[in-house]
Amino acid sequence: MIDLAGLVLSPLAGLPEASWQQAPPGKWTPAQIVEHLALALEMSATTFAARRAKEPMARRGTTLREKVGKVFAFGLGRFPPGLKAPERTTPPPRVDGHAAEAHFRAAVAAWEAVERDLLPARRHDLFVKHPRLGDLTLEEWGRFHIVHSRHHARQIRARLAG
Repeated sequence: MIDLAGLVLSPLAGLPEASWQQAPPGKWTPAQIVEHLALALEMSATTFAARRAKEPMARRGTTLREKVGKVFAFGLGRFPPGLKAPERTTPPPRVDGHAAEAHFRAAVAAWEAVERDLLPARRHDLFVKHPRLGDLTLEEWGRFHIVHSRHHARQIRARLAG
């Protein structure tokens, strides 16, 4: 896996809290973006860890919408326009930058621990449903987190250049 912490946090390194809080009206701040990424990583890591003792699973069928989402995310490395974050990963209106950074680093560590613990043994028979992409394996979730982090790292850099 690539260095998610470096990808997401390096543009913010050493910047004052005010930089973590700047965003156009109606858009998330860099602190909120980092918190959103932490929530997504934490949720998938926690869910996979909770399922580690489950019997082998079979992937459910995918809908057309999920197939299109996978083409965008895994084929193009992008997200379809107009997607909103699931409520469980929506950050609060005000997020402290240092708290978001600490949460993100902890979530990355939790995700990396799950990967170490479950791969390669559960590579093909353990799934967690993504709200837009359907059932994903641990490795597919890893790819999702990379694409997701790159997407939001671009937003962070745009906010800081702003």
